[in-house]
Amino acid sequence: MRWIGLLVVLGLLAGCMKPSDMQKSARYYLGDAGLMNHYEIKRNATWRLQPDSSLYIAQGHFVPVGHPYARPNVVAEEAFAAAVQVFPLTRQAEQPLGLEESLEQAYLHRSDYLLYTRFARADDAVGDAEHWNESRDLGDVGLDRAVLQMMLMETSTRQLVDFAVVETRGGFMQFYQAEPEDLLRPPLEDYTRRLLGR
Repeated sequence: MRWIGLLVVLGLLAGCMKPSDMQKSARYYLGDAGLMNHYEIKRNATWRLQPDSSLYIAQGHFVPVGHPYARPNVVAEEAFAAAVQVFPLTRQAEQPLGLEESLEQAYLHRSDYLLYTRFARADDAVGDAEHWNESRDLGDVGLDRAVLQMMLMETSTRQLVDFAVVETRGGFMQFYQAEPEDLLRPPLEDYTRRLLGR
């Protein structure tokens, strides 16, 4: 019944939308239904940066709950790859750092802002025999999840100007992406574009 309702809504939307709007809506509803990768970004501010702002990106030492084998600096690496597309003056810490160390490095590199990231939680459902034995729920097959926390701080004043939480999950149609890390790049690209006001 849920699928029929979803198809009816998509059909109605198709009649009154531009193709680009229809594509965004379809991706949203398919993601919400668990068929495609989906993410949500919650920010405490709508701070915007100038295109020539320089960023220093670092990741904390925290090991994500539920996925202790994630690459130690994976969020900083993915955030750098996303941010450098819109902020050319971006640098990345080579290894996880504490907040104080990150602020010092951002200052030494003369960066305007520090984007400090934390991989808070990750669930790798694909191939997890223990999870499968506990749930026996086909809805869990292939649904990887990840939660990121990000702080944007002004380097000179150490003022927190934005705090964001990203919740992302894999979709059943894309379950071949076997690691929660594979879900990080799209929301990080979206977040950095939002910082630019796009």
